[in-house]
Amino acid sequence: MASRSLPINHYAVFFVSVASCCHGFSTFALYKPDGYLSQFVNNGQIKKRQKMLGELDQLQDNLPDGIMAVGRLDEMSEGLLLLTTDGSLSYLINKGGNVEKEYYAQVDGVITGDAIEKLQQGVDITVRGKPFSSAPCPVVRVDEEPSFSDRLRNIRNERHGPTSWVSITLREGKKRQVRKMTSAVGFPTLRLVRVRVGDMRLGSMKPGELRKLCDSEVSKIREAAAT
Repeated sequence: MASRSLPINHYAVFFVSVASCCHGFSTFALYKPDGYLSQFVNNGQIKKRQKMLGELDQLQDNLPDGIMAVGRLDEMSEGLLLLTTDGSLSYLINKGGNVEKEYYAQVDGVITGDAIEKLQQGVDITVRGKPFSSAPCPVVRVDEEPSFSDRLRNIRNERHGPTSWVSITLREGKKRQVRKMTSAVGFPTLRLVRVRVGDMRLGSMKPGELRKLCDSEVSKIREAAAT
């Protein structure tokens, strides 16, 4: 296994070439840092101050043509983002509704059992200006604070009050859904990290780290999406 690192501001991009990886289509796991949009191409709606994935120290130069993000993490969110040249895999994950996506949310205040129960049962939010009820989903308190790397942008000073962490697992994926859900129960999200897509976990990856997935890993994701 060979690896090399490239600087991204104060981060590094790690590109790992793995023997016996997928042939034809290529799929990668990326730890998207906060402050980047989950896209490579400017769709005309991007503001000058906003940064795309290709600005991760010329990340796109390490990727094959036709690469696309599988779903999105909003600009201020972090964590596991799959990249692929396989449009059918992207469609299965995004449209099928069968692949679990787990998020760790750091919320403002010490989240209560009542709030967790409401999240588990589903809450009413607004998506693109229309009412939407989230489906029942697994939600648990994370008692031990996760050891994620520091963000590019600080959230706030601890003197503003306590925070807590909660794990939320969704099969649906509406725009800013987790943030809207926690706000609906009175605990706004301060930091959001996606830690899992299907069986693929963020694990010990660092912000900006890129890893090519092997055949068996992609097969597991595809099987989960197809069931």
